[in-house]
Amino acid sequence: MCVLLIEAFYGGSHKQLMDLLQEELQEDCVLCTLPAKKWHWRARTAALYFMQTVPISPNYRILFASSVLNLAELTALRPDLGKLKKVLYFHENQLVYPVQKCQERDFQYGYNQILSCLVADVVVFNSAFNMESFLTSIGKFMKLIPDHRPKDLEEIIRPKCQVLYFPVRFPDVSRFMPEHKLAHFKKVIGAKRSGDAYQTVVLPGQQKCRALMKTSNAASKSGLCEAQPRLHTTQHEGLPSPLIAVARLNESEASESTNPCQEEDKQHLTFNLSNILSGQDYQQRPLHIVWPHRWEHDKGPETFFEVLLKLKEKDLPFHVSILGEAFSEIPDIFSEAKKVLGSSVLHWGFLPRKDDYFQALCMADVVISTAKHEFFGVAMVEAVYCGCYPLCPKALVYPEIFPAEYLYSTPEQLFKRLQNFCKRPDIVRKHLYKGETAGFSWAALGSKFRSLLTAEPREDL
Repeated sequence: MCVLLIEAFYGGSHKQLMDLLQEELQEDCVLCTLPAKKWHWRARTAALYFMQTVPISPNYRILFASSVLNLAELTALRPDLGKLKKVLYFHENQLVYPVQKCQERDFQYGYNQILSCLVADVVVFNSAFNMESFLTSIGKFMKLIPDHRPKDLEEIIRPKCQVLYFPVRFPDVSRFMPEHKLAHFKKVIGAKRSGDAYQTVVLPGQQKCRALMKTSNAASKSGLCEAQPRLHTTQHEGLPSPLIAVARLNESEASESTNPCQEEDKQHLTFNLSNILSGQDYQQRPLHIVWPHRWEHDKGPETFFEVLLKLKEKDLPFHVSILGEAFSEIPDIFSEAKKVLGSSVLHWGFLPRKDDYFQALCMADVVISTAKHEFFGVAMVEAVYCGCYPLCPKALVYPEIFPAEYLYSTPEQLFKRLQNFCKRPDIVRKHLYKGETAGFSWAALGSKFRSLLTAEPREDL
């Protein structure tokens, strides 16, 4: 049996998943990709490219692709691929993506994903929030069509859908950890790493998915310009217990594109552990805050820097590391904040080496999300695995992933939490995270992915 892996945006978490599957399947798969550039063009045109470049083979049995690809177009252009078992994986969905304003051009991306679901045999989402926000938005989304609207699409697609969290192989980060984190790491991780024998259970938060989704602000910031619709219960495949799993969009892989904003800081492109360890005792150092996200508006950098600048105005001691990758358009707040934060900045810019990235996370105390758009939050859970105390919005996917004590409702609440931690950094350094990590591991999820990538023999192949 041969699995055809197709990734139209081969970067970040999309690349990480495909590389992991390719490694596991070895010679029993074929991987076809496009570089992670110009996302909108990939969504529009990748099917035509793959029509010409995917090798013809009688051995294919399964097609696995992310939702960036218009699967309907590809299977129409390549009828031989249409006969395969088609698995569509959603890292994110376009029906609730936060855009500045509703525009006709935005409609096509969500429409493509709906078409892809209709032709797929199995539709997999990386979180219950991702799945429910997509399915329950279909009806409102289709009302953007002026007339002759299709009906009952949610009812057609929902039976195909399941949740299967992003799978990760935990890296060995113990060599990067300060002593107090290492002690916690051994307590939390050591007892829970039981490999493929790990038993998964349903998250309490997912039993209340309906309530959690209604508290989300996803729809109000989406391109739908509509209120969030009702929610339904559905199949959640392989959901682990309250977790923090480590996975990240592997932004530690080098990007093919470079950015002048980050290029200017050549001296910061390697994370220097010795600089941090030198000087005063670790427990006496200022609070170290890390922000490991893409430098784009949907990650809410304005909110994050406004809170930090408020801490600075009050002369509260802290250090900050700004990680994550920048692309062609960078919000102005980054350059403005860097000047004001001055000596509080410990690191500024993308770290292409995985070890440097994990080292930076291990040396930080608190990891912050101010996202307006998140369907799994790989950077956050990865940082927590590295011993950081998480602070996340009480919205989007976060209530599904993190216990309630790590969630905030307003920027003012975030400021107050950080203000307290700046005064007493020992609070977070002594804190033992109350979630688990093993449930997002490849050891826990690998068997479900293997089952997903198994097809019954078909007579027409």
